Amino acid sequence: MASIHLLPFRRAEIEARAANEKRFSDWPVVYVIDGGTRPQKVYVGETNRVRQRMRQHLEGPKGGVGLESVRVVLDDRFNKSVCLDLEAHLIRWFHGDGQYDVLNGNDGLTDAQYYNRDLYRESFRDVFEDLRREGLFSRSIPQIENSDLFKLSPFKALTDDQAIAIEDIVDGLLQDLSHPDRESTMVVQGNPGTGKTIVAIYLMKLLADIRDFDGPEDIEPESMFSEFFVPENRELLRNLRVALVIPQQSLRESVRKVFRKTPRLDPSMVMTPFQLAESSTDFDLVLVDEAHRLGQRANQASGVQNAKFRDINIALFGEDAARHTQLDWITARSKHRLLLVDGEQTVRPHDLSPSVLGEVVRAAKKTLRHYPLTTQMRVRAGANYVEFVRAILRGEDVATPDLGDYDLRFFDDLAEMRAEIRKKNTEFGLSRLVAGYAWDWVSRRDPAAYDIEIDGERMRWNSTDKDWINSRTSLEEVGSIHTVQGYDLNYAGVIIGPDLRIDASGRIVADREAYRDKKGKENTGHLKDAFGDDDLLVFLRNIYGVLLTRGMLGTFIYVCDPALRQRLRRILQPAHQGTFSRELPGLKQ
Repeated sequence: MASIHLLPFRRAEIEARAANEKRFSDWPVVYVIDGGTRPQKVYVGETNRVRQRMRQHLEGPKGGVGLESVRVVLDDRFNKSVCLDLEAHLIRWFHGDGQYDVLNGNDGLTDAQYYNRDLYRESFRDVFEDLRREGLFSRSIPQIENSDLFKLSPFKALTDDQAIAIEDIVDGLLQDLSHPDRESTMVVQGNPGTGKTIVAIYLMKLLADIRDFDGPEDIEPESMFSEFFVPENRELLRNLRVALVIPQQSLRESVRKVFRKTPRLDPSMVMTPFQLAESSTDFDLVLVDEAHRLGQRANQASGVQNAKFRDINIALFGEDAARHTQLDWITARSKHRLLLVDGEQTVRPHDLSPSVLGEVVRAAKKTLRHYPLTTQMRVRAGANYVEFVRAILRGEDVATPDLGDYDLRFFDDLAEMRAEIRKKNTEFGLSRLVAGYAWDWVSRRDPAAYDIEIDGERMRWNSTDKDWINSRTSLEEVGSIHTVQGYDLNYAGVIIGPDLRIDASGRIVADREAYRDKKGKENTGHLKDAFGDDDLLVFLRNIYGVLLTRGMLGTFIYVCDPALRQRLRRILQPAHQGTFSRELPGLKQ
């Protein structure tokens, strides 16, 4: 059983306790140092020698930032692997809770296997609750883990392919920076749920830590990134201007909140493509998340943006030519750029064209700057589920793969699906209804009106396009593609609208009249004067492919078109054999 020992963060008290507690001198422990003026700060560490480690902290930078207390977690069952794992969990929970500024770097977090890991991890919850009772946490574990601060946190244990990609990116970038005349374009490519956004956020935090590290105390010696923490690299990154461009407004606002709570990162680093292009200075490194959503010279969302697009093109290229895209802006304003892409998530004609994306990817492969992500982090059913969803949307008659305990269900009754989503939200949180854009957004101008009516069920579209998932009314609303792309849900209830149907020949086709996103079917961008139903079908497949891959624990499906409903029921009905229904402890606390 773990016990927590509270001491002042002062040398005399620590030395006195160490004289009476042998495990302070030679035993694996985890410790938490906290305090300071607002915002309060916290540092989590692990060591085999508490006494010696506290001396190092008190004599180093930690001794001068106002930290006041140290809590040492002791357990006779602890070993090095357990301590590394508990340290990583506590760092992630502290950052996700948002009550403290976390002083740790993010380069030493692990997710390694070790003997009896599941049993030890259950005991971590007891440690968490003990710390929570002492006021170090304000929310329960499920509440923390359902927050954007946790899901988009730079304090993540990386998958193997993420870690390899980040190591290669940092290595290549540092080599490039040592040659001032060199430019580069790097591409991270992956399906939904492979953690492209996490790679971008993690990388920005890691680069900031390398830039600001202050001697051996700031280095995780067992990290695969420890070799980068040397004075030469610190100097290379000293004046590095970095920006993260995110085209979608909702995701951009969520990432800004994360940066606001992360030391060494700042929300001003997160920009729109317009803000980057209009900046008064150029950038050394620009990362672009969801780069497939960058825009072309097409009709924008407002007259102001149309004028800005024109003015930016003229300022950067001397002309307002149709061929200039927001990707060209990124290239013009940066020396090095990292694009995070999934070509099958373009959802509007003015998104970057497949040919432009393909050319960028091919060029990155040729220069060995292409980094594929394959490990599925979001959907419990794994990568096979993502491919399965895309296959059925292409009209392929495929068998349902082994989904394990993933809860994939087909509903004939929308009221029943709504009720089940509410139930799952009570059990797990973050369960929402989403739909294709097949109904007019009447409630945008008349809040009392309903937008969607199916089988007697009346619903409204999302009342906000900023952080809708976490908004007060989201459980009773329906989210569109523009509110959920880039986000995780625990359960997603997906309404496939009448914009996707089966025609007389048995093919899945797009119904242009039923699709109500005006910007989604304009003759614009690379499809100007040539936007046909087959082009619209590609976008609809991509839209529903995104919606059907939001749910981490399960996806529920309702289909409006009778013929498509019959086909998908036949394919999907056998999938609901065993469902994941374990209640996460502490959600209602």
